[in-house]
Amino acid sequence: MTIEATQGTAEAVELITLTIDGVEVSVPKGTLVIRAAELIGVEIPRFCDHPLLEPVGACRQCLVEVPDAGNGRGMPKPQASCTLEVAPGMVVQTQVTSEVADKAQQGTMEFLLVNHPLDCPVCDKGGECPLQNQAMSHGRGESRFVETKRTFPKPINVSEQILLDRERCVLCARCTRFSEQIAGDPFIELLERGPQQQVGIADDQPFHSYFSGNTIQICPVGALTSADYRFRSRPFDLVSTPSVAEHDACGSAIRVDHRRGKVMRRLAGDDPEVNEEWITDKDRFGFTWTAQDDRLRTPLVRNEDGELEPASWPAALAAAARGLAAADGVGVLTGGHLTAEDAFAYSKLARVVLGTNDIDFRARAHSEEEAAFLAAHVAATRLTVTYRDLEKAGSVLLVGLEPEDEAGAIFLRLRKASRNGLTVRSIAAHASRGLTKMNGELVATVPGQEAAALDAVQLEADSVILVGERLATSPGAYSAALRLAERSGARLAWVPRRAGDRGAVETGCLPSLLPGGRPVADAEARADLAAAWGVESLPSRVGRDTTQIVEDAAKNRLGALVVGGVEVDDLPDPARAREAIEAAFVVSLEVRENEVTRAADVVLPVAPPVEKAGTFVTWEGRLRPFDAVLSLPASLPDLRVLAGIAEEMGHDLGFRTVAEARAAITETGPWDGQRTAAPDAPVPGAVKLGKGDVVLETWRQMIDDGRGQDGQDKYRATARPAVLRANAATLQAAGIEPGGSATISNKTGSATFPAEVADLPDGVVWVPANSGTNLRSINAGHGTVVQLSGGNA
Repeated sequence: MTIEATQGTAEAVELITLTIDGVEVSVPKGTLVIRAAELIGVEIPRFCDHPLLEPVGACRQCLVEVPDAGNGRGMPKPQASCTLEVAPGMVVQTQVTSEVADKAQQGTMEFLLVNHPLDCPVCDKGGECPLQNQAMSHGRGESRFVETKRTFPKPINVSEQILLDRERCVLCARCTRFSEQIAGDPFIELLERGPQQQVGIADDQPFHSYFSGNTIQICPVGALTSADYRFRSRPFDLVSTPSVAEHDACGSAIRVDHRRGKVMRRLAGDDPEVNEEWITDKDRFGFTWTAQDDRLRTPLVRNEDGELEPASWPAALAAAARGLAAADGVGVLTGGHLTAEDAFAYSKLARVVLGTNDIDFRARAHSEEEAAFLAAHVAATRLTVTYRDLEKAGSVLLVGLEPEDEAGAIFLRLRKASRNGLTVRSIAAHASRGLTKMNGELVATVPGQEAAALDAVQLEADSVILVGERLATSPGAYSAALRLAERSGARLAWVPRRAGDRGAVETGCLPSLLPGGRPVADAEARADLAAAWGVESLPSRVGRDTTQIVEDAAKNRLGALVVGGVEVDDLPDPARAREAIEAAFVVSLEVRENEVTRAADVVLPVAPPVEKAGTFVTWEGRLRPFDAVLSLPASLPDLRVLAGIAEEMGHDLGFRTVAEARAAITETGPWDGQRTAAPDAPVPGAVKLGKGDVVLETWRQMIDDGRGQDGQDKYRATARPAVLRANAATLQAAGIEPGGSATISNKTGSATFPAEVADLPDGVVWVPANSGTNLRSINAGHGTVVQLSGGNA
């Protein structure tokens, strides 16, 4: 029998033919024997081997026999199949057909178990442990070792979240290889030599990596465990459900393990097209936010005394409908955390029930240029750039995007590709830690001047440009990115920060955009959608954006607000937003109590992603549907609540379930008419700074003060410190010593950070957003001019 395997590409592949356990197989040149054996259904035991890590041959468990077949390919002793490449005419005998290989594997297993503790009943890995399984299938039934096993004090905290039991370690080096090769965080290493060799960290360098939890999952024994999950459950007690991570726009596949209605842990799913087998620690550990004490469980309605009191669902829906019907105009703020189905419901509610295009998902700084860019070049343009495209590109240019902090799965793909020759460049004020780990090149640029930098950059045709949402605060930057893509032939993709942002664009949660990429200003587009929805017409005036909605509500020019999953401090002007929610009639759909719900007139509790089905749309435009993990009574998706409000107002959204909403989105389809190209915005001149003025560069670090990490104190303890970075001259001009306190301020307020010297342009400082302080609270953001001074001035 002959088996032939190819890589499934159009490129010519050189095949090597060999024989494994009597079966002839042809595989691409460079294939490892252990992979070739898998193609014929033979699983060779292994511990150190992992398909996404470079081979190392550390554990020696995968030994096979390579006898002489008369062609000079034989080898005198068993070989590690995880490091041995196939060769023409090679004959391989695994433990299935070779007593030599079987004996070698049993001997290796016996050595591994000499000092390994027999503590399976209390080990977290028990029940899903490769060592346990392979000791049963490939080891001896009884041990000849009767002496006392080696022990160590345990556990060791390699970080606040990751614990190490050294006596269980089999020195496979999976964890250290992942940290060095994949994450670029070589905080852990194999220390000492011989029998004293063990995994360790430097005294002053804990394992503070954004991806450290992956080492727990790929550890083939119970050596690395999570401080939160340790001793909490057994795998056979858990129900596992595949799902999609909700913390960024990457759409990473995850597995949610739960027991008795409570999530116990989350693991990385295996999806080669998206996140491969890796996820960020935020995706892994950031799931307790839905189970906090401030979780909303029942509707609330403000009574005549001005107090919020519990109400039945019918009473609360009726109160919301009465208030919205009586209001002189309604604005809809949806945020970026919604599923595509929920966002579609808000979009349809606004147009069909409320009769307005005053809807915007951008609970952040934004611009008209950005809205035009999204409408013309993002909506309904799926999979123009994919994760695999990032690996194949000649170069990748990052603008207004810090992947390690804002899109972890993208960062890991770019780092992987950079190790294979990809050139990564970033238009930014300074080289971030992530850029350094990608061996990237910095195009040093003052924040706000990205448009000029883009106009000066030269790219080859097989390049990819990734632009982030921060460019909304940089005038002309989106237009410049489009010009660069057009003149170079490079492909362009927009990478938002939140999981629901791309879905909100596709479903029309923008004041100028209808679902499917239909322009509000296009009469034909409105008529097309009206026909699909079965209504006579749709509002024709382009709506207000987030800033205008907030401003007009504060000035009583909008009588009501529908707010879904928006935090006040995330809005461009939190102080003005507080005035708006105090002045308007507010209907809040929210998972947990926050500043909006405390001021709202009607509060309607809705389900978090773990308790409902839905679809997230990745930055690529890839649909990522998922089912509910937990089924809890009275935990309703936003769309079901909105359908109830619509019915109370005498309208029918046309759907009440997630499945019905998905069908409605599909039936609506994308707009196939002509869309207006985004206007070519001018490139701004250089900013003139006064005495003491500096320009801010900023973004949100992955671990920050966001509420999606609530309940995970150990995870939050691994956050990078909130510091202010500037070059020595900028600090000296403000009278600030490195390590001292530095304060940025404006008319609204101030924020103080420890100062750190870094290579930034003169007059530019970097501070993290939403870490220790929220820059929005002082109306400061990327490209803002502020005053820099020493101490707490």
